[in-house]
Amino acid sequence: MCAYFKHLNGDKQHQGFGTMPVFLATISTILGAILFLRFGYAIAHIGFWGTIGVIALGHVVTIATAMAVAEIATNQKVEGGGAYYIISRSFGLNVGASIGIALYLAQAISVAFYIVALGESAVPFMDFLEQQYNIPEIDKRYLNLGFMALLTFLILYKGADLGVKALYVVAAVLLVAIGMFFAGGTDYVPEPGRYYATIEGGDHFFYVFTIIFPAFTGIAAGLGLSGDLREPRKSIPLGTLSATVVGMVIYVFVAWKLTVSASPEDLANDQLFMSKIAVWGPIIPIGLACAAISSALGSILIAPRTLQALGKDNVFPNKPVNSFFEKGIGMMNEPFNASVITCLIAFVFVFIGDINFVAEIISMFFMVTYGAICLISVLEHFSADPSYRPTFRSHWILSLIGAILCFWLMFQMNFWYALLSLLIMILFYFSINYFNKDVGGLARIFKGVIFQTSRRLQIFLQERDDYEDEDDDADEGWRPALICINEASFERTSAFDMTSWISHRYGFGTYLHLIQGYLSKEAKSAKIDALKQLKKFARASGSNVYLDTVVSPSFTSAVAQAIQLPGISGQDNNLILFEYLKGASDNLQQILDNYPLISALDFDVCILRSTEKGFGYNSEIHIWITPRDLDNANLMILMGFIIQGHPIWSKSEIKIMSIAPPSKMEKRKDDIVDLIKKGRLPISLKNIDLIEQSENENPKSIINERSKIADLTILGFRSESIKRTGAENFEGYEGIGNILFVNSLKSKIIK
Repeated sequence: MCAYFKHLNGDKQHQGFGTMPVFLATISTILGAILFLRFGYAIAHIGFWGTIGVIALGHVVTIATAMAVAEIATNQKVEGGGAYYIISRSFGLNVGASIGIALYLAQAISVAFYIVALGESAVPFMDFLEQQYNIPEIDKRYLNLGFMALLTFLILYKGADLGVKALYVVAAVLLVAIGMFFAGGTDYVPEPGRYYATIEGGDHFFYVFTIIFPAFTGIAAGLGLSGDLREPRKSIPLGTLSATVVGMVIYVFVAWKLTVSASPEDLANDQLFMSKIAVWGPIIPIGLACAAISSALGSILIAPRTLQALGKDNVFPNKPVNSFFEKGIGMMNEPFNASVITCLIAFVFVFIGDINFVAEIISMFFMVTYGAICLISVLEHFSADPSYRPTFRSHWILSLIGAILCFWLMFQMNFWYALLSLLIMILFYFSINYFNKDVGGLARIFKGVIFQTSRRLQIFLQERDDYEDEDDDADEGWRPALICINEASFERTSAFDMTSWISHRYGFGTYLHLIQGYLSKEAKSAKIDALKQLKKFARASGSNVYLDTVVSPSFTSAVAQAIQLPGISGQDNNLILFEYLKGASDNLQQILDNYPLISALDFDVCILRSTEKGFGYNSEIHIWITPRDLDNANLMILMGFIIQGHPIWSKSEIKIMSIAPPSKMEKRKDDIVDLIKKGRLPISLKNIDLIEQSENENPKSIINERSKIADLTILGFRSESIKRTGAENFEGYEGIGNILFVNSLKSKIIK
């Protein structure tokens, strides 16, 4: 077939092929062995309308795929490898290669399928020899192996000259065979209800669909020539779609002709009953032979090009193997080595000899390929990538229907084969991913879809906020939208860890690493390096925090930038976290100097005091509610509950401590118990500890004594006290470890 295409292009072969080779490669596979061997079987087992259903269902898949192929091909340069190239450049090499290997195997096995079909076409001739000359019938497997050997010889050594002559004859005989079939007839008179008639105990619809489906795989043949085309953006959509439509029309008329010319029993008992309908019977096995030869030639020329493209992309773990598969010969870089491998695979399945078994294997792998192509089209529509500008557009609904049908039909056809096919491809994916860690994966195409989904959700959440009651003094249904700004990210990780814990399950966190200075090339380089390092931290800890860096000449200007940032989640940021090291009074004062700026924009504030002790064993959280912290109490309890939601703290205990004068002890306990019960908080009542405060006793001394074993202590602070006593509010806690100081702008409702 390759030689045929070269002949069609004459002296311009070095420029590539035109549209006609795509059409011929596609239509020659569509009007192939299945048409002659299995259409009568389909009508016998599921009736005329069942067969029309198979044709319709098959073409919903193939037309959706053909439209998706046309769209993708008019957007990007399609090089060697056809469907594999399209999938790998959209999903990334890891996913693309996984499907590409399966596609290659389907194409290589297709060669065996058509050779076995060629052997079926020789049955009438062998019967004739036995009847007339007493020549014993040859085992069809050995006959098929002989055909395969001849095809291998032609492709590897004599393809150029003999291929052209053979395909001219093939095309002509195929046309004559179909014409003689339609011109002929029988004495059969259709009975009433013939269009619904089937044999008793026939095969079910989806099994028949599985056997017939290889007839619809012609589009892959045209795609496989992508690397040899002069204008693939034009030739692939035009050649593929036109051949698909022509093939569908012929299928419908062949099904009708068989139905009105023979009974279901006749069609079931004689797979070549078409020869009894045709004007000249022998033309049907001859046409079958030509169709099988044509399709086998197409498959044996397309499959090696897919394998060659896989080798070119270095998807196999061994470099010499990739080089072997990639190597071509001649001006057109013919894939000689890949052809040898393809022929060897075909020999194995030719020896098996079961045409239905081979058809099932082919159908599964092609279904996965078609489903992937349709899915790419859907995702490209939703990603709204400005670089995706195809000159031909398919509607995304059609592509979605095609993708869903492909994967649904796989399991309807044969559940275990479908499951095995997917497991094989998953194995391919992880193997390729293991040996090729530097190539793109699923994120390549899903990134755009996620971006658009996130954008739409953010707009939805922003619009929803307009309906909330702005006059409400309390935050109902509050969840943290946290932003943390920190200059010491690479000196200690406590601020990063706290951001991760708060935003792990119940909220969203943005962590900004501050680089003090002015914007410059050097600062930009420092930003990139810092962000890479932060991402390593995030991967190691399993954090889902959004990371970024900010360059600013001062801490105040950085804070002013940070608190004006839009919320990444679509919800406005409502909580800011600062961190300072115990004893670093300058850092604490720097935070407090910016407190008026933060409170002006209605942020809740958390200030984390880090110590050398760190967070200990993450086993105990103490929440202290003093008489001055009543406005902060709900947020303090919520923060403890939210932090406990992280896996690291999942086995921790929350203890609520409250200091109160003797006269208010009972009321304070009742208030806390009521809050826990109404809020359904997982805090045991035995972990509520009320401490009686004597008249002159300092609350800080009580906290130091009771929480020296705590891994995290949560305390409140008030805006008024910051104005009066400043840093003194955060001092005097020498006996305990890390402390999270909390200030709630509005009281939070726990319900």
